[in-house]
Amino acid sequence: MDSLTHTIQTLMPKLIEWRRDFHHYAESGWVEFRTAAKVAETLDKLGFELAMGRDVIDADSRMGLPDDATLATEFARARQQGAPHKWVTAFEGGFTGIVATLNTGRPGPTIAFRVDMDALDLSEALHDGHRPHRDGFASCNPGMMHACGHDGHTTIGLGLAHILKHNESQLHGIIKLIFQPAEEGTRGARAMVAAGALDGIDYFTAIHIGTGVPAGTVICGSDNFMATTKFDVRFTGVAAHAGGKPEDGRNALLAAAQAALALHSIAPHSEGASRVNVGVMQAGSGRNVVPANALLKVETRGESDAINQYVFERAQSVIQGAAALYGVEYDMHLMGAATSSSPSPAWVNYLREQASQVPGVTQAIDRVKAPAGSEDATLMMARVQENGGLASYMVFGTDLSAGHHNEKFDFDEQIMGVAIDTLARTALNFPWTRGV
Repeated sequence: MDSLTHTIQTLMPKLIEWRRDFHHYAESGWVEFRTAAKVAETLDKLGFELAMGRDVIDADSRMGLPDDATLATEFARARQQGAPHKWVTAFEGGFTGIVATLNTGRPGPTIAFRVDMDALDLSEALHDGHRPHRDGFASCNPGMMHACGHDGHTTIGLGLAHILKHNESQLHGIIKLIFQPAEEGTRGARAMVAAGALDGIDYFTAIHIGTGVPAGTVICGSDNFMATTKFDVRFTGVAAHAGGKPEDGRNALLAAAQAALALHSIAPHSEGASRVNVGVMQAGSGRNVVPANALLKVETRGESDAINQYVFERAQSVIQGAAALYGVEYDMHLMGAATSSSPSPAWVNYLREQASQVPGVTQAIDRVKAPAGSEDATLMMARVQENGGLASYMVFGTDLSAGHHNEKFDFDEQIMGVAIDTLARTALNFPWTRGV
């Protein structure tokens, strides 16, 4: 075991403490007030320069934002749960992003690492067969649970900050650690990109743990994320007495039902995989009332941006047609978006070299074949690449107690050390004089 791995192993008790604290106080997208404040407090103590809140989040580019009342309620809840007052005010109103900078003062490029902080809108399993409940760190916030490993990602970011600061004399250039809100639903990255948080970055890496990748395997250039568009549709008709005057009504429920069936009938594309899903339909007010309102929550996906756009355009036509058929009005609201992933080959090769040196990694490979979900770090990757930088997305395989987005999700906490080890080597071993 070399000195870097040894240092990380001595840090493991603190990493587990951080992870379990974030897990216990799980916070969904745009309301990660306590999480962000705790992260900011720790990074400040380590000596990082911080840009936070509105400085790194463009207000108008946020998607899927909770209403003002919810934001206020969750902010009060976070303060009651111990969010440090000195830091939490920067995030009020749903601006829960942080960019931490370590400027070495020595010539070199800017290397950035991105982790996400949000939990899912899910209630955690509360039985002794589930370790977080058995060991007392299950979520105390109903309807919010870290069921995708983002508590581990946030902890990896803090652990990496600790290791890099400890080894600052060996670094050159600028290191940035990006703590992103609202990844679930692909809602948060666009606002950070629009705020310029990704500008000036030469080398960028985003990470995830699990995702079905076996323990010991590290994917160094995941390119199987699908482009996606997530949107809500509200149909507005006319209420009427369902028995006495049904002809006076305009049935929003039937328009929504027609749209849901037709959306799932959109033809696949010959050039790659596509998806469409109506995840929610809510409608009606009473048994004897022609429904005047209906809501659909929909997503489209495609193996490429072009395929996703094809599905999305067909979906718009379907919704317009269903509304016209039943004589109702409709409004569509964009709730999330991401592109497909295209890692930079040279950076992938370098990441693979670093991962191969880490104890516990049995194989480091470029990619996986099967289409995965979607991930809005792809928008960050695209911005870095558009500006001439290199970017990639890494996945660290680990054993899971249940699949992602499941109420019994949990992971082997040792993977946090493996990820920190890999990312730290990425910065510490960088060939500063020539680049990758």
